[in-house]
Amino acid sequence: MIHCPAVDCKAINERGRVLSGIIFINRNGLRWRDAPKEYGPYKTLYNRWKRWSDKGVFARMMAGLAAEHGEEKTVMIDATYLKAHRTATSLGVK
Repeated sequence: MIHCPAVDCKAINERGRVLSGIIFINRNGLRWRDAPKEYGPYKTLYNRWKRWSDKGVFARMMAGLAAEHGEEKTVMIDATYLKAHRTATSLGVK
């Protein structure tokens, strides 16, 4: 949790909890419904992710993190995992 003496401390802590939940879902490849309860309702996580994505919040966060790193080359990681049907390997063979 974030320590804040401000009046709106509850909202700041809630945003941090939601952001942590969104990161957890994306990092682990889970469905929104599978979010642990400590991050709040899954519908809230999805709605915030959708709203913040549409506003470009995550793109700005990534650009800011990349700018702090200082390197001018692009590094991409693809963690896609797809299952193929057992006959998929023989489709191109004649």
